[in-house]
Amino acid sequence: MTLCHLLLQTRTAPRMKKFAKILLACFCLLLASAAMLLGYSEWTVSDARHYTYDDVDAVPYNRVALVLGTSKYLIGGSPNHYFKYRIKAAAELYNNGKVDYILVSGDNATVQYNEPRQMRRALIQAGIPAKAIYSDYAGFRTLDSIVRAKEVFGQAHFTVVSQAFHNERAIFIARHFGIEAVGFNAKDPSAYQGIKTRIREVFARLMGLLDLYVLDKGPKFLGEPIVIGGPTPCQALSTIGASQPCLPIPPVTHKPPVAPAASPATATSAATTTDAALTASSAMSTSAATPSKEADTAKAASAALSTSPAVAASGAAPASTP
Repeated sequence: MTLCHLLLQTRTAPRMKKFAKILLACFCLLLASAAMLLGYSEWTVSDARHYTYDDVDAVPYNRVALVLGTSKYLIGGSPNHYFKYRIKAAAELYNNGKVDYILVSGDNATVQYNEPRQMRRALIQAGIPAKAIYSDYAGFRTLDSIVRAKEVFGQAHFTVVSQAFHNERAIFIARHFGIEAVGFNAKDPSAYQGIKTRIREVFARLMGLLDLYVLDKGPKFLGEPIVIGGPTPCQALSTIGASQPCLPIPPVTHKPPVAPAASPATATSAATTTDAALTASSAMSTSAATPSKEADTAKAASAALSTSPAVAASGAAPASTP
């Protein structure tokens, strides 16, 4: 048995080595392909940096700024500097007249986790008027936020607010969908704080290319159009927002004013007044006509006397006859 076992190992050892070499070659080829794809995605997406700005004075005017969502706090409970710097950048755009409205877009997966609500509150605390802030609660991914800004909120030109690496990917997605977007780069946290995010971004760019050119993905939800800058269809619950941004206001229908119906007594007095006025008018016209008729009669009589002297003489003669 021991001899047979040794013979079997002697024969299978070369085959196993050959299989291991093939497996190692395939693994190396896979790694090389992945590295090439990652490099290509990094190069392609980074080209969008030409549409980003670091200086607020150089940012062109757009009506709306789109702030991409992130959590206010990290998992350990410490403040998230990505959130802090995005809010500061959005407020800077508004205060310098580079935008008129701010659209905050982010994840709203649970009642406890609500990125748009946190961003809205932070912007109001930073001095931005509540009426200038709109919320998109279905910005689950960067692609969702970008496409919904156009399809739901009607914006084909806007300024994206995030860190530089994130702005590049967002603008790349926007340009793919025909949106003329530019980016205002918020301040980056320190390298130590952002190392995990940077590593994640490398793979996010590759997934972005796959979503656009291979999987042809779109936003998870769309919905009814929302007009930014139109009549506000809600009233704020507080000065810093709440679990819901506003309460719906019932529509007000404006009816044309209707003249009040006249009472019977009023109608009777009005009719009496009208009849009296008509009677007085008739009397005045009759009295005005009567003197003219008398004058005409007198004129006719005098004319008749002056044209008939014989009749007047014959009328006087019998009185002188004895």
